[in-house]
Amino acid sequence: MTKADIVSEIAKNTGVEKVQVMAIVEAFMDSVKASMQSGNNVYLRGFGSFIIKKRATKVARNISKNTTITIPEHNIPAFKPAKSFAAKVK
Repeated sequence: MTKADIVSEIAKNTGVEKVQVMAIVEAFMDSVKASMQSGNNVYLRGFGSFIIKKRATKVARNISKNTTITIPEHNIPAFKPAKSFAAKVK
């Protein structure tokens, strides 16, 4: 399902115009991104959490050059579904 599909589905179910729904979806995504960029997690009860995971420093290999490189510690965004949501998907 794409963002356009989500907008169409919400517009159909609520009777709100697609342009307004698109603006709301974009604003929601911008809010989530801004919150995570500032280091905060986003919790949506019954749906899941957008969290920041910390990856430790690790040693990796560049196979083509046959060298060892060190990947520094970094953060990545992740989504963790709520238990009730995950149970329904199973």
